[in-house]
Formats: sequence, structure tokens, C-alpha cells
Amino acid sequence: MPPKFQPAMTITLILQEVLMVTMAGTLATVAPSLVTFIFGDSLTEVGNNNYLRFSLARSDFPFYGIDYTNRKPTGRFSNGRTISDIISEKLGVSSPPPYLSLNHDDDVILKGVNYASGGAGILNDTGIYFIQRISMDDQLGYFENTTMAIKKKIGEQPANSLLHEAIYFIAIGSNDYINNYLQPFLPASRYTHPEFLGILNLKLAQQLTRLYLLGARKMIVHGLGPLGCIPSQRAKSTTNQCLNLFEGTNGQINCALVYLKYPPRGVGGGEYFGGGFKVSNTSCCKVETVVGGLCLSYAHVCANRSEYVFWDAFHPSDAANVVLADRFFSKLMGTSNFLTKSSSNHME
Repeated sequence: MPPKFQPAMTITLILQEVLMVTMAGTLATVAPSLVTFIFGDSLTEVGNNNYLRFSLARSDFPFYGIDYTNRKPTGRFSNGRTISDIISEKLGVSSPPPYLSLNHDDDVILKGVNYASGGAGILNDTGIYFIQRISMDDQLGYFENTTMAIKKKIGEQPANSLLHEAIYFIAIGSNDYINNYLQPFLPASRYTHPEFLGILNLKLAQQLTRLYLLGARKMIVHGLGPLGCIPSQRAKSTTNQCLNLFEGTNGQINCALVYLKYPPRGVGGGEYFGGGFKVSNTSCCKVETVVGGLCLSYAHVCANRSEYVFWDAFHPSDAANVVLADRFFSKLMGTSNFLTKSSSNHME
């Protein structure tokens, strides 16, 4: 049995791809000065891997960032913003900086930190061929360092209050499939899918328990999207169609702490992200899907980027991330600007 939280958690399904986990409060109750901590993989990374000298999971080169501020690459795996950037905008706060860019005692840690790392997974051996990445366990270790630094700065009781009121955004798990389970040369591929789900469930339960014990009370867990519909997987189909990666199962990942669900069979990339996109079966940046799949400096980039769901072989475009963020807020609060108004009314 996976470990249980005390007090009991309430888990509410918001969307098939987005979940809200609330403990001792809701996001409607915001701190006087909102603090956000971000965990995950390349979907939410803002530049940690730039500081990993030997990492092969990096995006600090053109054409990444072509639609971001100053049109420069920052380490975000997108032509523009990540979903966590957009969520921060909606909350009325700055997107937290990457952990590895900070000094241990920087005052900015009082406003939030981003620990996400491209290639990271729930399991420590996920993404091993990227050489360097920050696994979820390591991200939690860095967060523990942050909590100790905060307590040293402002004292135990104020620090505990800050940590309890902060919002925690977690987007992890895709690499455990794409860069682990689905790779036939890696040990995880020997498991049946139900067995692998059990391993993921137990590990993620342990990680969320650790996060809770470190002070987290308000968590958002971003579930897995239609992995069989991303360009890197479509390329394996002779007809460029979505792949049914898990025959005989609906792809559910269940445990005592979280519930992540794939879209129903037959739902493709375009339907998943909603209307307004003209291209969902290939990426804006013309990439080599057999090896790599990233948008290299010599690649051809489409001009109509807002019409594409995918930026490269793995990652959504800025426009698609906007749709995901808008859907999340509209489902969570009934209106996409609720939290922005609520937080701005309390900001110092």
C-alpha cells in the first residue's frame, strides 16, 4: 500500500489532463504575496539544464525562444512560453527562475523557484541517455535545500506559513514512457504495462508524500497528454496517425494520491488541444524524428506558428500552451481570470 497523507487529501478531477490536489485549503485562498514552486520535465523547464554541462537535453540555442522575450533561447523547450509561464502570468506573478541559476541565499527564493529539468522523470533512471538531468527525486532534494534557506532567512514559523500557502505545480511522467518504458533497450521495457504503472504509482506517491512533509499544501498535478499523438510517435506510423501505445488498457495511472488519465482512445492531438489549430500531425520546426527530435539551428521553422499544436517532435507550441492554461483556469475557477483578479487584489 502506498503511504497516505495526514490529514486526508481531497483529489478533484479538473480535466483529463489536469488535476487539482488540495490539502488544507484551495487555490481560491491566496497568500498575501503569492509564491509558486515548479517541478517537472521539459514541459515546464525554464533553463536548469543550461547549467548541466554534459546534458543532451538542452534547448539553449535557436530556434527555441523565437517568440519569447527578445526572441532569444532561454532553455525553454518551446518557441515561446511554457504552460507554467502562462499560469504564472494568470496568477499575476513572475515566472520563477531556474534553481541552478540562483545562489543559495538569494532573496528571490522567497517568491518561488523552478526545479524542472528536461529529460527528468518520476523514476531516477528515466532519461539516462541524456547523461545529465535533474530527476524528480533530485528536484525534491533541491527544494529541501530551499526550505532550509527560507527558514534561515525569515524564521521557522513565517517559513512554514509561506510554504503552506505557496502553490506547487508538478508536470512529470511523460519521459517515464517516451524515454524509458517505450525504449526496448532499457530495463523498464521488460515489465508489463500494469506492472510499470504500479512502479510509477508507488514512486510518485512517495514523492508527493515527501513534498507534503516539506510543507506543500496546495498542489496542481498536470497529467499526461496523448503521447501517441506527438510527432515523435506519429512518425512510427506508416500513415502518420496517432499510435495506441498501450493495447488493452485505457492508459490510466492510479494511486492513492493522484489520478492521471490519458484522453479516450481516438482522441488525437488536435481534438485534445481544442479548435483553432490547423496542423496537429507534425511540428512547426521540421525536425529529425528518428534521432533527437529537437529544433536544431539549421532546421526549417514555419511562419504560421500559432496554427501548429507542436513546436518540435515532443513539445507544444506557445499557442498550444496558452490553450492548455486557459482551459485549466476556466475549469478550475469558472472563469480564466479568477485567480489573476484574486491574487492581484492581495499582491503587495
